[in-house]
Amino acid sequence: MPKNAKREQILKDAWIGDAVLCLYARRKILREDNATDGPKEIRMTSNQFLSGWAEPSETEAEIGRIYENEGLEAAFQWIEARLMPMFERQETKRLRHAGRLPATPPKST
Repeated sequence: MPKNAKREQILKDAWIGDAVLCLYARRKILREDNATDGPKEIRMTSNQFLSGWAEPSETEAEIGRIYENEGLEAAFQWIEARLMPMFERQETKRLRHAGRLPATPPKST
């Protein structure tokens, strides 16, 4: 496949993957926070966040391909297993930095 054709396919797959990721994020936020939170959705789906995993379009394309080949639940499971641990670490760091979490986790006794 020529380089331009390959990139075009990645962008097409990424377009679908982006939609799947946004749906995942909104459902997760509603389920866990019982509220809408646009800024959190943006943090969870932004290119800045995705670049912590891989090139953002490649990541979204992977999600899109999984959705197309295996369905929505498989795509959601991929997101949950691979991207959400990274998101949770970043959110914890962000909340600590904002002073909304203690600097170090409490010790278990």
